[in-house]
Amino acid sequence: MEHRPALIEYAAGFVGSRAQAEDVVQEAWVRLDAAVQKRPIHEPLAYLYRIVRNLAIDERSAAARERRVFVDPDSGEAAASAQFTGPTPEGVAHYKDELRQLLQAMEALPERTRIAFQMHRLGGYKLREIAEHLGISVPLAHALVVDGLEHCKQRLRWVGPGKIL
Repeated sequence: MEHRPALIEYAAGFVGSRAQAEDVVQEAWVRLDAAVQKRPIHEPLAYLYRIVRNLAIDERSAAARERRVFVDPDSGEAAASAQFTGPTPEGVAHYKDELRQLLQAMEALPERTRIAFQMHRLGGYKLREIAEHLGISVPLAHALVVDGLEHCKQRLRWVGPGKIL
C-alpha cells in the first residue's frame, strides 16, 4: 500500500490513463501474490515494478491494436460504420502474393527463430511461454522474435508507418 501511488504513476506513464493504471497495479498485485505463494521473492518491490511494467506495456499494445482495427485513421469514426464493398481482385492478388512472400521468409528462418516468431506473432503467446516451450531464457525468446520480425520485414521490404507485421 505504501508504494501504490508510485506504482500507479509509473503505470500511467505507459497506459496514459490513471484508471487503466489502477487496473494494471491491481492485476500486478494479484500476480505478485500468486508468485509469492509458489516461491520466495527476494526483492518483491522490484519484482512488482517489473510486473506493472510488463502489464502496462501489454495494455498499451492491446489498446493500439484495438484502435488500428476499429478506428478509421482518416475519419476518426468506427470502421464498422463504413460501407465495406469487399476486396478488389487486384487487392486479393496483391495480398496473396504478399502472404506467399511472408511464408517463404518464415521458412528461411532458423527453426527456433521461426517457432518463437510464429508463437508470438501468430499464436499470441507471451515471451515467457515461448521461453518455457523452447527451454530458453525470456531475453533469448525476445531476441528470437525480434530477429524473425526483422528478417520478414526485410524480405518483404516492409519499412515505414503502417507496415508492421
